[in-house]
Amino acid sequence: MWVKGILKRHGDERADIEGTGGEFARHLLDRMGLKEVAVEETKLGDHYDPEAKAVRLSPQHFGARSLSALVVAAHEVGHAMQDATGYAPLEARTRLAKQAHNIQKFGAVVMLAAPVIMLLARSPHVLILELLVGVLILGTTVLMHAVTLPVEFDASFRRALPLLKAGNYVPEREMPAARQILRAAAFTYVASAAISLLDVMRWLRVLRM
Repeated sequence: MWVKGILKRHGDERADIEGTGGEFARHLLDRMGLKEVAVEETKLGDHYDPEAKAVRLSPQHFGARSLSALVVAAHEVGHAMQDATGYAPLEARTRLAKQAHNIQKFGAVVMLAAPVIMLLARSPHVLILELLVGVLILGTTVLMHAVTLPVEFDASFRRALPLLKAGNYVPEREMPAARQILRAAAFTYVASAAISLLDVMRWLRVLRM
C-alpha cells in the first residue's frame, strides 16, 4: 500500500515533462549504449527481463508524463545497466528465479498427487512429505526475495539516481520526491518477502507438532 501510495502521489500528468516513461527509458538506454534493449508496455508490472533484454513498464508509466513514470523508467533502466555489466547479484537472482520456477512446478505435482498416494499407501509420511515440499517452495521464494533486495537498491541508488542527476532530468527541488519513488521501487518486494517468511514459519510450526 505504501509503495502504491508513493507512486500515485507523484503520478499526475504534467505539462513540463517532455516525454513519457517509455520514451524516457528509450532515451536513457540509447544514451548508455544499450540500443539492443527493448522498451515494452506490459500489464504484469514494471520490470526488466534479462532473458528478453527488455525494459517493461506498466500502462500508467509507459505512456504517462509524470514524475513517477520518469523515475520508475530510470529504475528499470538501472537493471538493464546491471545486466550489461554482469552485476553478480542480478545474475544470481535470475538463476534462482529459474530454479524457483522449477521447484514450484515440481511442488504443484507433489501437492496434487499427495492425497491420492496417501489414500493408496495409507501412510502419514506422505503428509510430512507434502509439508516439506511446501516449506521448500516457500523457502526458495524467501531466498529469492532476499537476493532481490540488494539488486533493487543498487538499481535505484547506484544506477538510476546518478542518471537522473547527471542529465538534470529532475529539478533539484524535486529530488526528495524522486528519492521517495526510487525507495518505493526498491521496496516493492519487501512485503512479498515478509509474507513468504511468515508462511515458512507457519509451515515449520506445523512440522514440529
